[in-house]
Amino acid sequence: MTRADEGAGPGRRPVTGSRPQRVRLGAVAVLGALVAVLLGVLSAGESGPGAADARVGTALEGAGPSWRNVALATDFLGEPVGAAVLVAAAVTGCLLLRSPRTAVLVVAGTGAAVGTTKLVKPLVGRTIHDGHLSYPSGHTAFLTAFALVVALLAAGRLGLGRTAGTSLVLAAALVAGTAMGWAQVVLGAHYPTDTVGGWCTALAVTPATAWLVDRTADARRRQRR
Repeated sequence: MTRADEGAGPGRRPVTGSRPQRVRLGAVAVLGALVAVLLGVLSAGESGPGAADARVGTALEGAGPSWRNVALATDFLGEPVGAAVLVAAAVTGCLLLRSPRTAVLVVAGTGAAVGTTKLVKPLVGRTIHDGHLSYPSGHTAFLTAFALVVALLAAGRLGLGRTAGTSLVLAAALVAGTAMGWAQVVLGAHYPTDTVGGWCTALAVTPATAWLVDRTADARRRQRR
């Protein structure tokens, strides 16, 4: 085994995949950050829905009991207990697959996404229901970040190329963000633009966190050598 081959294996590979894929995810992160900031500026200080929020909210009004149950189940995934169960299951799966970097990213990526929403909320100052800060949605950011990390792992394990891998990651983020965003609006917990802001926050923060995890792991490996 050559020195370049030492430590090879799924757990040693960059969680962000090949360089072209990292570039694409970087572009997505920048775009997500720009949209999140723009929506935050437009929503700053508001205490009610905007015109777009009102239209979307009207379209989703009248969800029956069965759909509200689905929304509640989805919402639970973003609650502390539900989120902890998801993260613990994902970390266990990553360790069983010998992908410690991804295990770290599951915790760091979701934590960074949710933490960012908590920092941004008082800066934007948008409120809903008796003054509760609402922008951006932490629930939407969490599930989007979680889906991104799991999709990154799947893309790497399946050996997908940069186009297919990036498509899988973005599709997973879109499905997760849409599902949680829909649930938050149906339950009246957030305005629609809050959920878009949470989705964009995860798109901005998670690739950056993955890059930092890779750089830190590579630096520690070089030090050990």
